[in-house]
Amino acid sequence: MTQRHAFQPAWWLRNAHLQTLYPALLRREKTSLPLRRERLNTPDGDFIDLDWCGAGNKPLTILLHGLTGSSRSGYVTGLQKTLLDRGWRSVALNFRGCSGEPNRLARGYHSGDTGDIDFVYRTLRQREPNAKLAAVGFSLGGNVLLKWLGERGVKLKLSAAVAVCVPLQLDICATTMDKGFSKVYRDRLIRELKHYIRDKHRYLLNAGNTQEADKIARLGNLSKIRSFWEYDDQVVAALHDFDSATHYYRQSSSRQYLKKIAVPTLLIQALDDPFMTPEVLPKKHELSAHVRLETTAGGGHVGFISGRVPFKPHYWLERRIPEFLQRYLNNSPSAGL
Repeated sequence: MTQRHAFQPAWWLRNAHLQTLYPALLRREKTSLPLRRERLNTPDGDFIDLDWCGAGNKPLTILLHGLTGSSRSGYVTGLQKTLLDRGWRSVALNFRGCSGEPNRLARGYHSGDTGDIDFVYRTLRQREPNAKLAAVGFSLGGNVLLKWLGERGVKLKLSAAVAVCVPLQLDICATTMDKGFSKVYRDRLIRELKHYIRDKHRYLLNAGNTQEADKIARLGNLSKIRSFWEYDDQVVAALHDFDSATHYYRQSSSRQYLKKIAVPTLLIQALDDPFMTPEVLPKKHELSAHVRLETTAGGGHVGFISGRVPFKPHYWLERRIPEFLQRYLNNSPSAGL
């Protein structure tokens, strides 16, 4: 199902770039959350850090952040607070190396890496086989989520899912980031990714893990990288067994998996998202009967800020996402193995 949603951006943040930049640069949470960190050791000798919010046996939502983000990103903690206010639990997954401590391996995370979300899901299901469970992903995390949902199909015991501002077709998004003002976002993200690799290399050397450190050293000089095409070709493909950036994009773009999703899923996309163009949006025949695509005229990239009073924003996603989840979390989890 495809539908236009009448989201109204704040009059003082009408521009897509203002919608994108305001929460990234100015959002500050006024209250701290009662978070509990848990470290899961992965089968390949690495670790994943989870940040839990809430207790008891209430419905649980897994949250997946975006590129260079973490469980501390404002859109994650804001949603955790909203879910907690409803009496629900949440657990934010930090992709490898994003929790404040470099991970133990040269490999990191990428847009198509569904192994860790599947590992976390199976761990939670072993602990709580009958819990009402949902998942929400933002940007890169949304792509990971949708790809995973499509890969697992009817085998998931998941009540509902929401994906926001997803780079559904990675090659188009990488090219879009090379144009106009979007280059500002590209440059900042590429700079942060280079720091991520540099810090990990130093950490691995100091830890005496020369074998993994050498894998990063073999990537060569990263200083001349200026685009996602270049970064994904030189770094992501090399560290994660892809032939090239083209191969990585082809295998990892979530649009091709939408038809196989068997979990009730809401996909929220802003038509003015500066990280992509409407060209990435799927046609109706590409959606399974379980996927609802909602597009908004405004909202930017993971912005969606409304409100009449300047500098007193209302974060619309924190109303829309729980509103969608509630209809499913109040019922039994969806059938599956």
